[in-house]
Amino acid sequence: MADDNSASIITLHQPQRAAKTPAERARAYRERKKAGVPVFENGPGPSLPVPVPTPVTLLPPEPVTSRYASRRHAAPVLLTASALTLAAVGVTINGWFARSLGGSDVAGWLFLAIGVAADALALAMPSCAASLWITGQRGTAVLGWGVWLLTFAFAVIASIGFASVNIADVTASRSSRVTPAVTAAQTALNDAMASRDRECRGGVGKFCRERETAVVDRRQALDVAMQSVGKDADPQTEAVIRVVSWASFGALRPSEHDFAMLRLILLAMLPQIGGVVLMIGRRQQ
Repeated sequence: MADDNSASIITLHQPQRAAKTPAERARAYRERKKAGVPVFENGPGPSLPVPVPTPVTLLPPEPVTSRYASRRHAAPVLLTASALTLAAVGVTINGWFARSLGGSDVAGWLFLAIGVAADALALAMPSCAASLWITGQRGTAVLGWGVWLLTFAFAVIASIGFASVNIADVTASRSSRVTPAVTAAQTALNDAMASRDRECRGGVGKFCRERETAVVDRRQALDVAMQSVGKDADPQTEAVIRVVSWASFGALRPSEHDFAMLRLILLAMLPQIGGVVLMIGRRQQ
């Protein structure tokens, strides 16, 4: 029985294979390579396949199409267009006013040429002077800014003259309008004057003096009606005064003269800053 049991026992510990020598490993590697079998790293543990790196293809960056980039490219274009528009208005204003100063046709055309040339210099000089300053030609740049100041002052004076003449003409035209209130006041004055003349024809008495007082009252009413029309001729002034007073809670209340001066300065200055705007637009590109 002992012999039978010992014969059926399975050996748990099998003998380990002896490690291959370097020559045997090299020979086995060559044989596997010839047979097309995948090559594994040999080592003391289980063999693992050698990972083969996969090539990575870099994709080109996507074009920037964000809203911010589009705005950034649109800003120089808008600035350049605004500068050219202001320059066109300034050239027209200066040319028109300069020609109006001429006592003859020849003098008028000469003044026109001076006005157009001065405004063209005021447009181009800031960009040229800024470029000269950046390239290191500081003296020439300062000279260019000096020339720009002269042309700018000339253009501003011409714009002030243009704005003053046109504002005065428009205001006078509007003030001379005949409104129903003015018509009624003029009719009442005519009736009062006719009554006075009839009453005072025979001499100055009590009723004559009363008719004279009525004429004075009707004339004052006519003046008030005409002044109202004059105020309506420039409603912008009254509106701005009311807005400033309301916004400052009554602390500020500019006069009509103050607003007229501010409006005149703005109308004269804005058409002449086209050169500065053009310089800023070129720097943004």
